Amino acid sequence: MTAAFSLAPLFRHSVGFDRFNDLFESALRNESGSSYPPYNVEKHGDDQYRIVVAAAGFQESDLELQVEKGVLTVSGGKREGNGEAVTYLHQGIAQRAFKLSFRLADHIEVKAAGLSNGLLNIDLLRVVPEEAKAKRIPINGVQQPALQ
Repeated sequence: MTAAFSLAPLFRHSVGFDRFNDLFESALRNESGSSYPPYNVEKHGDDQYRIVVAAAGFQESDLELQVEKGVLTVSGGKREGNGEAVTYLHQGIAQRAFKLSFRLADHIEVKAAGLSNGLLNIDLLRVVPEEAKAKRIPINGVQQPALQ
């Protein structure tokens, strides 16, 4: 019996880092209802990421983005519109309320968000301050005298 093991659930709710403890925790807490709406997490460079959420039928006023304590929350819900009564003969476009959360790594910032053609694009950028960057220490081969 061959068992296929996928790491995909580990990478769904994190952007910009590889901390396995946090990834395993989020995979264990993965709710079954988190598949709506579908979304992609894309890497466009060493420090550039994009989250693309399929938000068909939603307008900008129906969506809300919030970053708090390193967690990006995307929520949406249809607000009551112009009061026009609509009778659906068939309603196949899901417009139910949703809430997606993404844990962001240190120094990941939300740069922009836009809604186009039913897709919500959220651009992220890693901005590492100079004091947090790795520093190369030169080795000059000169032995320092022992402290007395």
